Amino acid sequence: MKTWYAIYVRSRAEKKVASELLRMDIDHYLPLKKVLKQWSDRKKWVDEPLFKSYIFVCIEQKDYYSVLQIQGAVKYIIFENKAVAIPPQQIDAIRYYLSEKTPEEIDSYQWEKGQKVEVISGSMAGLVGKLIEIKGKHWLIIEIEAIGHSLNIKIQKSKLKPLLS
Repeated sequence: MKTWYAIYVRSRAEKKVASELLRMDIDHYLPLKKVLKQWSDRKKWVDEPLFKSYIFVCIEQKDYYSVLQIQGAVKYIIFENKAVAIPPQQIDAIRYYLSEKTPEEIDSYQWEKGQKVEVISGSMAGLVGKLIEIKGKHWLIIEIEAIGHSLNIKIQKSKLKPLLS
């Protein structure tokens, strides 16, 4: 049975490790976001890792150590001396977050910074986070815990509902 794990890789080695995993035919996911970079002579859109120094692999137990043999791979994210399995829903939630582009209808909730919210639609449904910023009429920035880090995501108001404290 295949399981998702997060591996820590050397700084700026995420794409190299991903290409080696592809060559080895190992399922992996390197979430990338588009960022506008400014140089002295030009601007350019580049793909940067959403989580710096992390890449996700979906492997069977027999591939566990071969992943660590890849140049640039450092270690699995571990807790109590065991690699932490990542639920497939979290991987789906990250993919969904990166695919979201357009706002939907305005809703009637009263939104306040610091309140707990739940995602009610899409592949992220069921995830709970904390509202940290209101971005215009359609968007909110919420904080969700993933792989021991906080992930701030921009999400449409219509996909959330406030939770009572």
